[in-house]
Amino acid sequence: MNVEKVESIGEAWRAGALRLREAGVDEADANAELLLAHLLDRDKARLLRDMREPFPADRREAWDRLLARKAAGEPVQYITGSQHFYGRRFDVSAAVLIPRPETELLAEAVLAVADERLGGRTGPLRALDVGTGSGALAVTLAAERPSWQVTASDLSPEALAVARANAARLGAEVAFVQGDLLEPFLAPGQERAFDVLVSNPPYIPSADMPGLQREVREHEPHLALDGGPDGLAPYRRMAAQLGRLPSMPGLVAWEVGIHQAEDAAQLLRDAGDWSEIRFVRDYAGIDRHVLAIR
Repeated sequence: MNVEKVESIGEAWRAGALRLREAGVDEADANAELLLAHLLDRDKARLLRDMREPFPADRREAWDRLLARKAAGEPVQYITGSQHFYGRRFDVSAAVLIPRPETELLAEAVLAVADERLGGRTGPLRALDVGTGSGALAVTLAAERPSWQVTASDLSPEALAVARANAARLGAEVAFVQGDLLEPFLAPGQERAFDVLVSNPPYIPSADMPGLQREVREHEPHLALDGGPDGLAPYRRMAAQLGRLPSMPGLVAWEVGIHQAEDAAQLLRDAGDWSEIRFVRDYAGIDRHVLAIR
């Protein structure tokens, strides 16, 4: 079915899905539906309701361009410019990693543990999101706990621009700082202490980068993916930096790659005394998050 000859919205969806399937795109039907909903500015329920409606003639060229981008491997989130995270819509671009569903579990665990173990501390909790990217974690923490003082850092100025825009649009109070991991908070005169430190740093081993899914390998920022020879380089540096902070956080929470949880936990054990270290499994049953609690 040629997209130039479709008559109805339903035909456009079927033709688009077929084109994506022939291009080797996974979940072609779902991707075509997302792109069509974006093109026509309709939610899923309305799109399904209107499948028999005529396809707008003035949208044919735009539809063809969207399908071409997806057929070439571009993530649908970059094409639509958005991704939902913890019930909120975040703007995303090629400057930031696309927020993943498993990272929502990290946000959920941080909120629960902070309430359980740190809630009795005097004054507002001070939280830091290291390598914030789109700002998904920092904005979520600030929106869910407005009394917290949330700071977010990133090495990439382009990523920080995306994160700032998301915080402003979602009404979240977040302070943004450019810099590499904890370095901005260790310089003389700039030392900062935090109660909560959360990070989803790059953790893909360098040798595994060529084998990543095409959408990830060719479109998402390598700065946010490549974690060095064994994927643990950012964790080693952060663990070493923790002791240079004015005081050790009460909670350090990291997202890690497959088979990295125990090694990351050992880095934290070596960095300080903790009353407890927890692992949080993702939807695939993998130990995906490491939480060190004082």
